Amino acid sequence: MSPEATPLWPYVTPGIADELFERLPGIPLSKREVRLILLSQLRLTHDAVLWDIGAGTGTIAVESGLLCRQGKIIAIERDEEVAQLIRRNCDRFGVENVQVVEGSAPDCLVNLSPPPTHACIEGGRAVTDILQTVWQVLKPGGRLVATAGNLESLYQISQTFAELPARHIEVVQSAVNRLETRGTHQVLAAVSPIFILSGEKIAR
Repeated sequence: MSPEATPLWPYVTPGIADELFERLPGIPLSKREVRLILLSQLRLTHDAVLWDIGAGTGTIAVESGLLCRQGKIIAIERDEEVAQLIRRNCDRFGVENVQVVEGSAPDCLVNLSPPPTHACIEGGRAVTDILQTVWQVLKPGGRLVATAGNLESLYQISQTFAELPARHIEVVQSAVNRLETRGTHQVLAAVSPIFILSGEKIAR
Protein backbone atom coordinates (compact mmCIF):
# COMPACT_ATOMS: atom_id res chain seq x y z
CA MET A 1 0.00 0.00 0.00
CA SER A 2 1.25 3.51 -0.81
CA PRO A 3 2.21 5.84 2.08
CA GLU A 4 -0.50 8.35 1.16
CA ALA A 5 -3.51 8.76 3.42
CA THR A 6 -6.42 6.48 2.65
CA PRO A 7 -9.46 7.91 0.80
CA LEU A 8 -11.81 7.28 3.73
CA TRP A 9 -9.60 9.40 5.99
CA PRO A 10 -7.47 11.60 3.69
CA TYR A 11 -5.46 13.22 6.49
CA VAL A 12 -2.14 12.56 8.21
CA THR A 13 -3.47 13.60 11.62
CA PRO A 14 -5.20 11.07 13.89
CA GLY A 15 -8.73 11.54 15.16
CA ILE A 16 -10.88 9.56 12.73
CA ALA A 17 -14.56 10.43 13.07
CA ASP A 18 -16.41 7.80 15.11
CA GLU A 19 -19.10 7.30 12.48
CA LEU A 20 -16.56 6.17 9.88
CA PHE A 21 -15.91 2.95 11.78
CA GLU A 22 -18.10 -0.08 11.32
CA ARG A 23 -19.67 -1.01 14.64
CA LEU A 24 -21.50 -3.84 16.38
CA PRO A 25 -24.19 -3.35 19.04
CA GLY A 26 -22.75 -3.44 22.54
CA ILE A 27 -19.11 -3.39 21.43
CA PRO A 28 -17.20 -0.44 22.91
CA LEU A 29 -15.61 2.22 20.78
CA SER A 30 -12.98 4.64 22.06
CA LYS A 31 -14.48 8.04 21.27
CA ARG A 32 -12.36 10.29 19.08
CA GLU A 33 -11.33 12.76 21.79
CA VAL A 34 -10.41 9.99 24.25
CA ARG A 35 -8.59 8.15 21.47
CA LEU A 36 -6.42 11.20 20.85
CA ILE A 37 -5.38 11.26 24.51
CA LEU A 38 -4.56 7.54 24.38
CA LEU A 39 -2.42 7.98 21.28
CA SER A 40 -0.66 10.95 22.83
CA GLN A 41 0.14 9.00 26.00
CA LEU A 42 1.45 6.03 24.00
CA ARG A 43 4.12 8.23 22.36
CA LEU A 44 4.37 5.93 19.37
CA THR A 45 7.37 5.71 17.05
CA HIS A 46 7.33 5.00 13.32
CA ASP A 47 8.47 1.40 13.93
CA ALA A 48 6.55 0.70 17.15
CA VAL A 49 5.33 -2.75 18.11
CA LEU A 50 2.02 -2.09 19.82
CA TRP A 51 -0.07 -4.64 21.67
CA ASP A 52 -3.67 -3.40 21.79
CA ILE A 53 -5.36 -5.60 24.39
CA GLY A 54 -9.14 -5.59 24.46
CA ALA A 55 -9.18 -3.91 21.06
CA GLY A 56 -12.97 -3.75 20.76
CA THR A 57 -14.02 -1.99 17.57
CA GLY A 58 -10.38 -1.59 16.56
CA THR A 59 -10.14 2.20 16.62
CA ILE A 60 -6.73 2.30 18.34
CA ALA A 61 -5.39 -0.46 16.09
CA VAL A 62 -6.48 1.41 12.95
CA GLU A 63 -5.18 4.80 14.08
CA SER A 64 -1.86 3.30 15.24
CA GLY A 65 -1.49 1.32 12.03
CA LEU A 66 -1.86 4.50 10.00
CA LEU A 67 0.62 6.37 12.19
CA CYS A 68 3.24 3.61 12.42
CA ARG A 69 3.61 2.51 8.81
CA GLN A 70 6.86 0.68 9.56
CA GLY A 71 5.60 -0.80 12.81
CA LYS A 72 3.39 -3.70 13.77
CA ILE A 73 0.13 -3.58 15.66
CA ILE A 74 -1.20 -6.69 17.40
CA ALA A 75 -4.86 -6.37 18.34
CA ILE A 76 -6.00 -8.90 20.94
CA GLU A 77 -9.71 -9.67 21.21
CA ARG A 78 -11.35 -12.73 22.76
CA ASP A 79 -14.61 -12.70 20.76
CA GLU A 80 -14.42 -14.12 17.23
CA GLU A 81 -17.16 -11.84 15.87
CA VAL A 82 -15.48 -8.76 17.31
CA ALA A 83 -12.11 -9.89 15.93
CA GLN A 84 -13.70 -10.02 12.48
CA LEU A 85 -15.03 -6.49 13.06
CA ILE A 86 -11.49 -5.27 13.72
CA ARG A 87 -10.31 -6.89 10.49
CA ARG A 88 -13.11 -5.21 8.54
CA ASN A 89 -12.28 -1.82 10.01
CA CYS A 90 -8.62 -2.30 9.09
CA ASP A 91 -9.71 -3.09 5.53
CA ARG A 92 -11.93 0.02 5.45
CA PHE A 93 -8.92 2.23 6.08
CA GLY A 94 -6.38 0.22 4.11
CA VAL A 95 -4.37 -0.72 7.19
CA GLU A 96 -2.17 -3.74 6.47
CA ASN A 97 0.18 -3.85 9.46
CA VAL A 98 -2.38 -5.00 12.05
CA GLN A 99 -2.45 -8.62 13.18
CA VAL A 100 -5.63 -9.67 14.99
CA VAL A 101 -5.18 -12.35 17.65
CA GLU A 102 -8.24 -14.13 19.03
CA GLY A 103 -7.79 -15.11 22.64
CA SER A 104 -8.32 -14.19 26.28
CA ALA A 105 -5.65 -12.15 28.04
CA PRO A 106 -3.45 -12.76 29.90
CA ASP A 107 -3.29 -16.43 28.81
CA CYS A 108 -2.98 -15.69 25.09
CA LEU A 109 -0.11 -13.25 25.66
CA VAL A 110 2.40 -15.84 26.86
CA ASN A 111 3.71 -16.92 23.45
CA LEU A 112 2.87 -13.75 21.55
CA SER A 113 5.63 -12.17 19.47
CA PRO A 114 7.30 -9.85 18.74
CA PRO A 115 7.47 -8.35 22.25
CA PRO A 116 5.94 -4.89 22.53
CA THR A 117 7.60 -1.52 22.64
CA HIS A 118 4.18 -0.07 23.49
CA ALA A 119 1.01 -1.54 24.97
CA CYS A 120 -2.54 -0.33 25.41
CA ILE A 121 -4.87 -2.15 27.81
CA GLU A 122 -8.52 -1.25 27.36
CA GLY A 123 -10.53 -3.03 30.01
CA GLY A 124 -10.50 -6.66 31.03
CA ARG A 125 -11.66 -8.35 34.22
CA ALA A 126 -8.13 -9.59 34.98
CA VAL A 127 -6.56 -6.19 34.42
CA THR A 128 -3.92 -6.64 37.14
CA ASP A 129 -2.73 -9.96 35.72
CA ILE A 130 -2.79 -8.54 32.19
CA LEU A 131 -0.75 -5.51 33.18
CA GLN A 132 1.84 -7.60 35.01
CA THR A 133 2.13 -10.09 32.14
CA VAL A 134 2.61 -7.33 29.57
CA TRP A 135 5.13 -5.56 31.77
CA GLN A 136 7.35 -8.66 31.89
CA VAL A 137 7.79 -8.66 28.11
CA LEU A 138 7.59 -4.91 27.47
CA LYS A 139 10.91 -3.67 26.15
CA PRO A 140 12.95 -1.40 28.46
CA GLY A 141 11.92 2.19 27.91
CA GLY A 142 8.60 0.98 26.54
CA ARG A 143 5.29 2.71 27.22
CA LEU A 144 2.18 1.17 28.74
CA VAL A 145 -1.22 2.86 28.76
CA ALA A 146 -4.28 1.46 30.52
CA THR A 147 -7.83 2.76 30.77
CA ALA A 148 -10.27 2.55 33.66
CA GLY A 149 -13.97 3.27 33.44
CA ASN A 150 -14.66 2.91 37.16
CA LEU A 151 -12.95 3.48 40.51
CA GLU A 152 -12.32 -0.23 41.09
CA SER A 153 -10.30 -0.55 37.88
CA LEU A 154 -8.55 2.73 38.61
CA TYR A 155 -7.46 1.41 42.00
CA GLN A 156 -6.26 -1.92 40.58
CA ILE A 157 -4.23 -0.31 37.80
CA SER A 158 -2.72 2.42 39.98
CA GLN A 159 -1.75 -0.14 42.65
CA THR A 160 -0.09 -2.32 40.03
CA PHE A 161 1.83 0.61 38.57
CA ALA A 162 3.05 1.46 42.08
CA GLU A 163 4.57 -2.03 42.41
CA LEU A 164 6.38 -1.96 39.06
CA PRO A 165 9.72 -0.37 38.08
CA ALA A 166 7.97 2.44 36.22
CA ARG A 167 8.65 6.13 35.79
CA HIS A 168 6.80 9.12 34.36
CA ILE A 169 3.50 7.73 35.64
CA GLU A 170 0.56 9.92 34.69
CA VAL A 171 -3.15 9.75 35.41
CA VAL A 172 -5.55 11.74 33.24
CA GLN A 173 -9.33 11.86 33.37
CA SER A 174 -11.06 12.89 30.18
CA ALA A 175 -13.83 15.50 30.35
CA VAL A 176 -15.31 16.02 26.90
CA ASN A 177 -18.59 17.58 25.80
CA ARG A 178 -20.03 17.39 22.31
CA LEU A 179 -22.66 19.59 20.69
CA GLU A 180 -25.72 17.49 19.85
CA THR A 181 -29.13 18.25 18.42
CA ARG A 182 -32.01 17.00 20.54
CA GLY A 183 -35.38 17.85 19.11
CA THR A 184 -35.33 21.54 18.28
CA HIS A 185 -32.45 22.36 20.62
CA GLN A 186 -28.68 22.09 20.52
CA VAL A 187 -27.11 20.93 23.75
CA LEU A 188 -23.67 20.01 25.02
CA ALA A 189 -23.66 16.32 25.93
CA ALA A 190 -20.91 14.73 27.99
CA VAL A 191 -18.84 11.86 26.60
CA SER A 192 -18.48 9.19 29.29
CA PRO A 193 -15.39 10.14 31.33
CA ILE A 194 -12.54 7.66 31.53
CA PHE A 195 -9.27 7.43 33.46
CA ILE A 196 -6.11 7.00 31.40
CA LEU A 197 -3.00 5.79 33.22
CA SER A 198 0.42 5.60 31.60
CA GLY A 199 3.97 4.81 32.54
CA GLU A 200 7.37 3.96 31.12
CA LYS A 201 9.40 0.86 31.91
CA ILE A 202 12.72 1.71 33.49
CA ALA A 203 15.68 0.41 31.52
CA ARG A 204 17.97 -1.70 33.69
